[in-house]
Amino acid sequence: MSEIILTIAGIDPVALYGENNVKLNLLRSAFPEIRITSRGDQLKLVGEKKFTQKAKSMFEKMVRVLREQEELSVQTVEDLLNGGNPEETRLGNGHGNNTLVHGPGGKVIKAKTRNQKKLIEASETNDIVFAIGPAGTGKTYTAVALAVRALKNRLVKKIIMTRPAVEAGENLGFLPGDLKDKVDPYLRPLYDALNDMLPSDKLQHFMQTRVIEVAPIAFMRGRTLDNAFVIMDEAQNSTPMQLKMFLTRLGPSAKAIITGDLSQIDLPHSVKSGLRHGINVMRDIDGIAIVQLTADDVVRHRLVKEIILAYERDSEIRKARREAERQAAEKKELEERKKQTEEE
Repeated sequence: MSEIILTIAGIDPVALYGENNVKLNLLRSAFPEIRITSRGDQLKLVGEKKFTQKAKSMFEKMVRVLREQEELSVQTVEDLLNGGNPEETRLGNGHGNNTLVHGPGGKVIKAKTRNQKKLIEASETNDIVFAIGPAGTGKTYTAVALAVRALKNRLVKKIIMTRPAVEAGENLGFLPGDLKDKVDPYLRPLYDALNDMLPSDKLQHFMQTRVIEVAPIAFMRGRTLDNAFVIMDEAQNSTPMQLKMFLTRLGPSAKAIITGDLSQIDLPHSVKSGLRHGINVMRDIDGIAIVQLTADDVVRHRLVKEIILAYERDSEIRKARREAERQAAEKKELEERKKQTEEE
């Protein structure tokens, strides 16, 4: 029987163990052969030596990740327990250069997954980047962070962020107030990201002086957007004409990121998504990059990844069913034609 006592002085237990010990319980589930108990800044491992040593090594990895990356997500703990190396499975080639900006209170905002890092690298080497992926993968947040970094480093003079004003199941026309009052709630995710990255007084000043603009896509028509970092969010809800109009606004010193989720198109069934059309049309143009994020990049609640995968499985089942029905209908039609020919 082996007993190991580990000390975690200088680390926030909640950050390490998770709310309601969710991350610590993952460790316990991975090592059911031993007893793991925590008290204060100590963790005790009791059981056979070969298991306590493995649990000790895993726990030390968790501590190291938390110290180096200043956070430890549930997904990262799961990756570690599944045999992954967080520096490889989550951040690619290390983590030292992933910090984008420091938000209010010194909050570190940086790439959290491999594909978020790819998005950053693509933006640094291309003037237009399409970031495609499901909800919760940090597409918009990373794009806004890149824009704020460019503004702080004086690489651009302004940030312009836009969304197509398409209701996601609700009717904005019945909301109270003027046009701004109606549209602002729909643009709220962009404001939320900015609030995370800029002090409120500075953000308010930038908004008042139009250094930062947040507006529906219709407000872009007729403009030339130069010396600006431009973001088009929820681009799956743009029409091909809207996306073309947006992209042709760019001046010679502008950079753009277009984000969207092709699984959440809110356009009428008869209207083609500008994002789907655009990535097919512009796929081979030099200077335009397409970054695909997946469920593995989800940085929200741990169940969001499972929800996305469940919907993807359902979509595949429905697609296979439609294909089977189409083939059955073709086969039936062929048999009927053959029978009619024989009767004639």
